[in-house]
Amino acid sequence: MIRTVAALAFALAAALTVALGPLAAPARGEEAGEIAGMILRAIALACEDASGDAGAMAKALSGGAEVETARPLTMNGVDFGWRRRFALAAGGRLTVTRIAIAGAMRRIEAQYDRATSGGPRPDTVALAGPDCAVRVARRMVYGDDGRAEAIVELDALLAETDRRAPIDPPVPAGTDPGGVTVALIDSGVNYRLPAIARALARDAGGAILGYDYWDMDPRPFDANPARSPFFPQRHGTRVASVLLREGGAIRLIPYRYPRPDPTRWRALIDDAAAKGARIVVMAMGSNRAEPWADFVAAVKTHPDVLFIVSAGNDGRDLDRRPVYPAAFNLDNMIAVGSADPLGAPAPGSNWGSRTVDLLVPGEGIAVIDFAGRPARASGSSFAVPRLGALAARLLARNPSWDATRLKAAIFSRARMTDAGGPPTSRYGFLDPGG
Repeated sequence: MIRTVAALAFALAAALTVALGPLAAPARGEEAGEIAGMILRAIALACEDASGDAGAMAKALSGGAEVETARPLTMNGVDFGWRRRFALAAGGRLTVTRIAIAGAMRRIEAQYDRATSGGPRPDTVALAGPDCAVRVARRMVYGDDGRAEAIVELDALLAETDRRAPIDPPVPAGTDPGGVTVALIDSGVNYRLPAIARALARDAGGAILGYDYWDMDPRPFDANPARSPFFPQRHGTRVASVLLREGGAIRLIPYRYPRPDPTRWRALIDDAAAKGARIVVMAMGSNRAEPWADFVAAVKTHPDVLFIVSAGNDGRDLDRRPVYPAAFNLDNMIAVGSADPLGAPAPGSNWGSRTVDLLVPGEGIAVIDFAGRPARASGSSFAVPRLGALAARLLARNPSWDATRLKAAIFSRARMTDAGGPPTSRYGFLDPGG
């Protein structure tokens, strides 16, 4: 069956190539067809090639492809596929990945990157399943300025459909909602959703106060393309939905975190403080301390702002193997892990009697996803906004409280639980309600 489908895909790719000619200065529509033909041909070849010869594959691709890199994929000494990158004579590159577990083909990915003066940029990707048929395919659309504008979904023959997702759309018009000012640092938010748009803090002219410190523009739209630009992770919208549902009247300042340059942390936090944020919610972290140096310096500069951060979801003791920034133990910061219904660390959540301040219920939490649909989510990422919402409600009732008083009031509501073992957090379990 696999060989039959692969042969059909190969024949289709070859037919497209014959009809459209070689990869050399085609018109826009022709070029898209040639790229589609090349990707389909690559998938067909990968279906038939469990290990094989990358050089032979380059010749079969035609168009003057040359092998740039070719390596097996291994885990714990066991091969589970290969990845090959080809340079194309007409410019650009093609990367093909084959995943096979115990000899059974699971997935093939083929990605074409276009050559530009600024280097290769993602253009088209297709993913095929065990039957070698394309299951998912997407193409990146760029504006005249070279910036990505949208991701277009393609059909099984890599033709465009009418389904597209914007990458950096304009912020809807609106007015400031009033309430407690809370900054959310994450992958951004989908501010096109009405529930989020109406909560955005705005200036007198209606412009939002949030900012994108990844792309350095005033559109902090929810997207983390670090793993794949075609399949960006959407995290901030879900976190924001919990914060806004449980926090009462909140003026939300959303920030997209500065992944390309961690020295921007200082500017981001200075900006949040200058715009009146009394609480900063940040459901993120990493294993290395060095990239957080400017973050730590900025947090210490603003002792009047309370930072609520995630302990992470690695299932480990942070007293022994820290996660940052949770492990910095700053005076105006609370590190939060996810708790099960009995107040113990939830499966997968990090803990630590000296590092994690509180465990908060974060499992099976109702959220709104990037598309505006109701969903459920679990982990420290969703314990953090629940505690941030409690902090916002307390501050609304006690606007004169500083970060020290607010932090003390939160800790006073926690209780230690008797789980028959040593403590797993500094102050215990807290159910913030909502």
